[in-house]
Amino acid sequence: METPASKSFLSRRRMLALAAGGAAGVALPAPAWAVGDQRPGAVRPPALTPGDRQVAGEVSARRALDHLRVLSERIGPRIGGTRSERRAADYIADTLDRLGYDTTLQPFPVADKFLADLDVPGGLPRDLCWQAGASGQAALGTTVRGEVLDAGAGGDADYPADVHRKILLVDYVAANREAAVALAVTRGAAAVIFLPADLVEPRRASAFSPTLPGSATTPVPIPVVGVAQAQKHRLRALLSAGRLRKLTVTTTAHRALTSHNVLAERRKGDGTGPVVMVSAHYDTVIGAPGANDDGSGTVLNLELARVLRRLPVNATLRFGLWGSEEQGLIGSRYYVAQLPQTERDRIVAVFQNDMVATSWDPATRYWLLSFTGLANRATDEVAAAAERLGYAPQISPVTLRGSSDHQSFQEAGIASANFSWRGEESPAILEPPYHSPEDTIAKNISLERLKVSMELIGSAAYATARNPVPA
Repeated sequence: METPASKSFLSRRRMLALAAGGAAGVALPAPAWAVGDQRPGAVRPPALTPGDRQVAGEVSARRALDHLRVLSERIGPRIGGTRSERRAADYIADTLDRLGYDTTLQPFPVADKFLADLDVPGGLPRDLCWQAGASGQAALGTTVRGEVLDAGAGGDADYPADVHRKILLVDYVAANREAAVALAVTRGAAAVIFLPADLVEPRRASAFSPTLPGSATTPVPIPVVGVAQAQKHRLRALLSAGRLRKLTVTTTAHRALTSHNVLAERRKGDGTGPVVMVSAHYDTVIGAPGANDDGSGTVLNLELARVLRRLPVNATLRFGLWGSEEQGLIGSRYYVAQLPQTERDRIVAVFQNDMVATSWDPATRYWLLSFTGLANRATDEVAAAAERLGYAPQISPVTLRGSSDHQSFQEAGIASANFSWRGEESPAILEPPYHSPEDTIAKNISLERLKVSMELIGSAAYATARNPVPA
């Protein structure tokens, strides 16, 4: 007889042992349960409705993984308004088009972006993304190459005698950043790479675009770059081991940018009746391949769109993939702002999916997050689906939290919630790869958690679409 422990999710360590290393294209263990089986981590076998069975019998984590490889490995970081985000939008739209949905791109303006790429002869280790942020008040549209020196705190006493044309690694301290850059320029350095302070585990610092307010009118003549915590430790380790002698730094300015929401609809009736929405954001922060945040939510949408496209419903099904969420929910807020009140009133529930597949062992609770802290149709339907699937004890109570695209809808009075796997004690407990170059398929994706998420949201959304206006 199986014990509760034997029904739990595969641990991250076990998952990585089964996977063939950490390179792109790594094999992940596939979920292997039948529709009527007890799921990993569930407390009992499921008690499914016929509709639940139609969804659970069709959703495929493997199909979703194929989409995720395109987004996080072939395209990589998808920074709002840049060419990489547009490539992702086109891929998502093409996929939904092929599924038969009425698909549109909704454009909106976003702020300029300043990015950097790091490389060495023969390439840096491929298990990390090497995109970083660049300062908008320093040299842009340029490539420099040079020997690498660790300048510590970046003060005069930290420098070796000769830093001319060298690329300096400097510990980032906000109060000292402009003085450190000024000294580097005076000494003839080729570039400054700022290294962030380590955050308290499990959090790790993200890549960033350093601001230099004193250089707003006269830019610094050398590149100034901000890397992530994971990149910092790898650079220093490579340098210490004698494996990092010369580095190439390329900076790019992306200006006059347009980001896009991808909207896809399967209309029911004359287009005036109820609407059920499933959504996610598809952009990322700088330097993050975004496998879990939020490639996982994006591919959940694509797979549910495939499964739900031919099932009988009594509401319009709409999928929303938001651009530029990481800059402040810009895409979803723009979408809601364009909706007349009559269209807002049509929306029965919005199921927003953000980080639904992490392989981090402590992320054992599936959170129902509401910007108002109150239950609504979206939270009620997912809680009911969890009960039917045998997951009720792992589901959080409805919990007050914004900071994802459900907030844009709830601010306008539309029933919505955010759903994701996070730490047991608090939704603030996020996996170490969050917003980092380590947010990769190999290091941060569980296909089992992804499939459970698809079953929960798919069952809830389908039940809502079958019965949008309960008696």
